[in-house]
Amino acid sequence: MILNRRSNAVYLKKRNLITYSNSDSIISDQFRTIRANIKFLTGDNDNRIFLITSPGAGEGKSTTIANLAVSMAQQKEKVLLIDANLREPFIHSIFKIPNDVGVTNILEEKVSLEEAIYHTGIGKLDILTSGSTIYNPAEVLGNEVMTQVLKAVSMTYDTVLIDAPTILESTETRILANQCDGVVLVLKRGKTSLEKADEARRVLELSQANLVGAIINHK
Repeated sequence: MILNRRSNAVYLKKRNLITYSNSDSIISDQFRTIRANIKFLTGDNDNRIFLITSPGAGEGKSTTIANLAVSMAQQKEKVLLIDANLREPFIHSIFKIPNDVGVTNILEEKVSLEEAIYHTGIGKLDILTSGSTIYNPAEVLGNEVMTQVLKAVSMTYDTVLIDAPTILESTETRILANQCDGVVLVLKRGKTSLEKADEARRVLELSQANLVGAIINHK
């Protein structure tokens, strides 16, 4: 049995999650706008699972998805944030929570979904970290167990947000994107070239993913 997977929200102030530390700020308001736009673009309530990725590294997707998850939870939604970046996970560092069990341990059928989920104490925001290190992420994330996990959480949560590896460098992101209701690209101003952004769009189209929009990260 996995123990002590309870609230650790008090430590979030140290990580400068702006939607948590300053919910009345202009940036926090922008995240609320992003949430509203996603709901508008995807329409009916059956659209619950959204994958967030970027063309390359260092474009701020993990910080973006973490703030978006907090913003959604503050709007009374039941939200699950999944760290599917099994190569370079970062969500557990942002929230300062354990990463002893998570996605990989569920997919290897060592723990149940319920045992691996971490309750943050921020509204109804839960987190599923990446879990133990593995060396075949594309193979693991592409198996039937992951499909069943996504089906299960889609029936339990209002919104599921998946932090995925960069789309141009990771096969597993293309696999996951096809299983989600929508994909959002995070682009960094001054860093992401138009060529890379367009290449990412084309890769998502080839993966038959539903690209619903992009977020321009200024920092």
